[in-house]
Order: sequence, then C-alpha cells, then structure tokens
Amino acid sequence: MAMANPREPRRITRTIPAAQLIGLLLAFVLTAGAGGVIAAGLVIPLASGVNTAVDTGVEVFEEVPAELVPGPLSEQSQIYASDGRTKLATFYAQNRIVVPLDKVSANMKNAVISIEDERFYTHGGVDPEGISRAAVKNFGGGDMQGASTLTQQYVKNVLIEEADRAGDTFGILEAREDSLTRKLREAKLAIALEKEMSKDDILQGYLNIAQFGRSVYGVETASRHYFNKSASDLSVVEAATIAGITKAPNQFDPVENPQKAKERRNLVVGKMWQLGYISTEERDEALATKLSDSLDVQPLDVGCDSAKGAAFFCDYVIKEVMASPAFGKKKADRQDLLYRGGLKIVTTLDIKKQRAAEKAVLDAVPVGDSSGLESAIASVQPGTGKILAMAQNVPYASGAERPSGTTTVNYAADYSHGNSRGFQPGSNFKPFVLAEWLRSGRQLNDIVNANQVSRWPQDFNTPCVGNLAAAEPWKPFNSDGAGSGSMPVLKATYNSVNTAYADMGFKLNLCDLRNTAYKIGYRPTSIPDTNSEGARYSRPLEKAKVEDIEIQAPMILGTQPTSPLNQAAAYATFASGGTYCSPIAILRVKDGDGKQMKVPGANCDKNALPANIANTVTHALENVFTKGTYAGNELSGGRPSAGKTGTTNLSWHTWFTGYTTQLSTSVWVGDAEGDVQHFHTTVKGVYREGPLYGSYVAGPIWSSYTEAASAGMPIGQFGPEDPNLVGQEPAPPKPKNDDEGGSNGGSSGDEGDSDGGGDSGNGGGNGNGNGNGGNNGND
Repeated sequence: MAMANPREPRRITRTIPAAQLIGLLLAFVLTAGAGGVIAAGLVIPLASGVNTAVDTGVEVFEEVPAELVPGPLSEQSQIYASDGRTKLATFYAQNRIVVPLDKVSANMKNAVISIEDERFYTHGGVDPEGISRAAVKNFGGGDMQGASTLTQQYVKNVLIEEADRAGDTFGILEAREDSLTRKLREAKLAIALEKEMSKDDILQGYLNIAQFGRSVYGVETASRHYFNKSASDLSVVEAATIAGITKAPNQFDPVENPQKAKERRNLVVGKMWQLGYISTEERDEALATKLSDSLDVQPLDVGCDSAKGAAFFCDYVIKEVMASPAFGKKKADRQDLLYRGGLKIVTTLDIKKQRAAEKAVLDAVPVGDSSGLESAIASVQPGTGKILAMAQNVPYASGAERPSGTTTVNYAADYSHGNSRGFQPGSNFKPFVLAEWLRSGRQLNDIVNANQVSRWPQDFNTPCVGNLAAAEPWKPFNSDGAGSGSMPVLKATYNSVNTAYADMGFKLNLCDLRNTAYKIGYRPTSIPDTNSEGARYSRPLEKAKVEDIEIQAPMILGTQPTSPLNQAAAYATFASGGTYCSPIAILRVKDGDGKQMKVPGANCDKNALPANIANTVTHALENVFTKGTYAGNELSGGRPSAGKTGTTNLSWHTWFTGYTTQLSTSVWVGDAEGDVQHFHTTVKGVYREGPLYGSYVAGPIWSSYTEAASAGMPIGQFGPEDPNLVGQEPAPPKPKNDDEGGSNGGSSGDEGDSDGGGDSGNGGGNGNGNGNGGNNGND
C-alpha cells in the first residue's frame, strides 16, 4: 500500500460517528453560551476526538486573522452619451451594480433571510441551531454541509472577491473549498465581523456581493437583468425568484433552467409565508404565477459590441481611458478601474448627431456594397474639441471569431485610438497651405502660375531639414493634362488647382508650412520609414509631433496620411476663428463612490491661428460651395458653410471636410486595405464614369449628415474676412474661344470636383477634373 506524502496537507475525509458529532455540537453550543463563540470554535475540534481535526482546527484558528475588513466590490462601469441617459456600453470583471440597503425592496430582504438565514437578526455570526440541524441532516458523516449564516456566506464571498482582485487562483479555490477547515475560518471571521458591522450593513454587503445567475452579481444587477426594474421595486414573486438563485447560480438560473428555478422560487415563497413575511393570499398568488410571465429578461451585454453603430466611438473612449494617467499610473491600474471601479463615464457623443452620421454613411455606401468602398465620418464641435459623432460603413465586431465583413479598425481615428494608419488627404491639405500663404503676408487675390512646371525638390525652401535630395524633378499636373495660365489664389483654392498650389508652395518656406499646419491641427497618422532590412514601409504614429510632418515638395498636395477625426479637428480651427482643440471623447467621470474624477482635456489653443487669417481661409472655402468643386450644394436655410474636397492620385482616397459655426465634419471614402484606384465605379447602383472624386460620395455624405445634425440649431455666421488679406480683385480676363474651362464654359461637364483639376469646368464654368500629384500622385 502506497504511503501518503507527509508534506501534503490532509483534508478531513473521515466519518465522524453520530455520538461524537452530537458531542462536538453540544460542546460548541455550551461553550458558546458560557465563554463566547470564539472559544467555542476552539473547542469544536477538541470535542471530536479526531487527531487530524484537532491539528487542523487549532492551526486554522491561530492563522486566521481576528477581523475581516471588506474592500470595495468589483462593480460594472457604464459608458453614456452626452445626455447622461443613453447607455452605450457596459464593462465588468463581475457584472455588479452596488446599491444601498434602502434601495432594496422589503420583499427582497425578507426573501433572502427566509431561504438563507431565518435567524439572521438573532445569532452572533454563527447559528448553533442551524449547525445542529445540519448535523442531523448529515448524520451519515463526511464534510459538514449547510448551516452557513448570511454572515458566513458574506465572509466567503468577500474572500473570493479579494482573491479574484489579487489574481490569486488558489485563494479562490481555498475560499470555495468544501471542508471543515474552510467552515472554521468562515466562522471565526463571521463572529468578528458581527462585532464591527451592523446586521443591516452585513445584509447590504451580502445582497451586493452574492451571485444571482450566470455573470450576474448583486441584487440590483439581477433585478435589472431578469425583470428590467430596480431592486427597490421587486414584488414577492420576483424577490423569491432572485433569492432562490444564490444556492446554485447556474442550476437555478430562470433563463437557463426555468423548471428548477420555479421549484426553487416556490420553496422561497413557502418559507416567506411560514415566517409570516407574506399573507396566505400573497403566497397563493405568487405560487400561481407562471415564471415566464414574471420575467422581462434584458441582455447581458458587455463591451463595445453592444454600442452598435457607436461601437467605434465606444472603442475610442476605452482607448482614451487606457492611455490617460488620470485613470491610474499604470495601464493595469486603469484596466482594473474600468472593469471593477463602477465608473459612470459620460461622453461627448450627441446621440442625435450620431444617428445622423450612421444613416448618412450607410445610405451612401451600404454594408457590402459592390463598389468595395469603405467610408468613415467624424464630427467635432469647434472651440471645444468635443467629438459629436463617429461612424463608418464597416460594422464593428470584437473577439477571436469575428464575422466576415466586420472590423475593429476605426477608420475615422488614428493608430493609438483605432489601429488605423490613416489615408492620404490630397487636396484636403490645401487649406493649411492657404493659411501659411496668408500668414506669410500674402493675399487671396495674388496671382500665381497655374501652368505645369518641373521643379527640383532641392530648390524648395526647406531650411529646417537642409536641401531635399531627389533623382528627378517634381512635376504635378491637373486632370486636363495642361497648364491653366495665371489665376488668383482664391480661384486656385475653390477650383483646387494643383499646379497653382505647387507654385504657391514653391514660394513658401515649407518648414513654416509644417509649423502652421501643426498649430491648426493637422496630424499625420504614419510616416515613411526603413526597417532593419532596408525596406521602406509606413510606420504608424502613436502620438504625432510637429517633427513627424514630413517635409517634401509633394506635401503641398497632401501626401502624408491623416485621419477624418484629425481633419475635422483641424478645420474646426477655421470654424472657431483660430482656436484649435484636440479631440476629446469624455465629458465627465464619476467613480464608484459618486465622486467626480479628472478627465483628459482638449488643451484648446486660442492662438493657434490669428482670427483674421482663419476667417479669410473660411471666406475662400465658402466659395467651394458657390462656384468651386462642390458648387450648388449650399446648406438649406441659408446656413453658411465652408469646406474642401479631396481626391488622391487614381482616386485611391476621396474626401470632403467642411464646417458650419457649430459643426466641423470630415468624410473619407476609399479603400482601407491599401491604395486601390477607383475608376468607372458603381456605388449603390450609380455608375460613375472616370475617376471617383471627393464631390461624388464623400461630399453628399457630408451634406446629408450636416443637414440632419444642424436641424433646429441656430444659424451662425462666420467672422468677416480681412480685406487686407483678400487684396484687390483682379480685372476679369478678356473672353477666349479656347477650351480653357472655368469661366469659359469648360468641356468635361462633370459634377464639379476639380480637386487639383484646373479649369475644365462643370458645364457652368466652375471647374472639374481630378488633378494628380505628379510624381507623388496627389491632386
């Protein structure tokens, strides 16, 4: 026969004869009466005459501390829209909502006491009568079963909770171990706890910590899950149903096992009647109630998937929490706070505008559209940085087994907030060039050369990085393949003429352009880099610095990727008259105790751009709606708007970013997986001849959203442009009979996105055609 390992602790598996067991219990009761229950606990193992029990019992009572101080409970955190009422998502390690005892109905208190511990208000933490009854029930021997008071059960759950928080798996197993050792430990701690806490405090603690079903902790969570109401409103039959679950949460879950749950519920109802908590009439009514008729089960949603269309915004919020020192010094601390801290996070999301954004995106490019296009929209409030809406046409889904056609990549955000490397903005970058043009002392009506010209990159003004090396000259062109003579900067802006902007950039200090763009809010999301093997790749930026803006000649036409949210925030600087605010997603946060926490700020810079420059840029971009690349698409009611189209080389990416005084919104439409050309494209059944332009899909998404989101808002007026920055309007040119386009009638007759496209016109002389970025391929 193999010998037992002397180093392994022995468990009590020996059968105690009935006489010894009765003697054991009698010794407990007598000693409890004469010298207190702590002393009784010390006598129990001695009275049994079992050596192992003696050793184990004495050791337990020596090692167990004389008090237990319950810590804070793990509690679910909730994320809300800006109204503070619309819940977006819930996060938890244990799905629990903590409530005070006065927020729990009398029916619920009575139900729990009836079925779990009918002498709760008379014992001192351990119930001798209950132990005696349990002993008789377990007359045949084995580990002691039952007889645990509510206080002991509370102690057990506190020990499990503390071990779970500490990541102590063995501690959890030890707290759940079905042995005399565990019972003795619980008894001592329960007795000590009763001296420190009132009965109501213990009952409150138990009701909040106990498990009431699969992933359901605490009476308030259970009440909301099973009955869609607060625990303060529980009826007799509802309270009995919940109280019956705790004995075996999986076995008596009314959703998973309705028949067993009903039998258990009826047992609780019977006990409530026996103890006088309910009348015979109430008992009969409860017993006659069908379990299914009493339930109003709510889904146990967890994580951002439950936020549906706002899931990407929800994910953005979570990444903000995980990155901000305001929520803990270490990432592990922040995660613990989010999943256990009972936070109430009220976000900046405007639920009305969010729904408008979702609808606009999905109406234009439905999920699974044959075009294969992807689209994203982000909208912020000028002057505050509040993110009001964020949506895309590819649904969100997390988890290892994501359905096909879903993603966790947030196309509207940057890498640190959505794992996106961003997209080339093309002509969406030109307003930053225009701002630097004005800042450097130039004017809107200055005449620039719009002819196609070859320029060596090393000839550009780049003092902060030295001369730019290049093997060939840079020669951007317009979609009609020809130059366009000379024109005012204003016209070059609203018609988005590449060659004219190349001339402007050649006259500027590109280092100053970089600084101005950064102050306005342009943020690159990735930068070219070389790996250890010498191969070039796009390196994502966690947090862009001004030095991350790559200085090169083609930067003038928007070659470095950015995100819709970054563009919306940057254009908001123009809308606000020069104030840049970094995007924020969180308005306020309360911790589990209801105290306000510090949240990340927008760090608004009121001096990001002088007001006269910001307003003059806006004046130029208003012309985009009246006679430029998005002509004929003014907002209803005379609401002023300004904006800019954007289309990259081969229509890889198309954009529209625009603003009113209250909303700055950016829309991107393209291919998130890489640079894929979009020519002769059918989008939602509509065929587009030639390249896809920013005015074709992105522009209408912007208009649809802005119209819906602005409904009911007052009509705000932009600040006046500075006449000194506008300059003297040049005399109109003499009529020509050639196909110059623009005011001479044009020939292409397209919808009107002339992103970098010279003067080929939209039939009315407003210009069309997608200009490419020459060697770098952007318009």
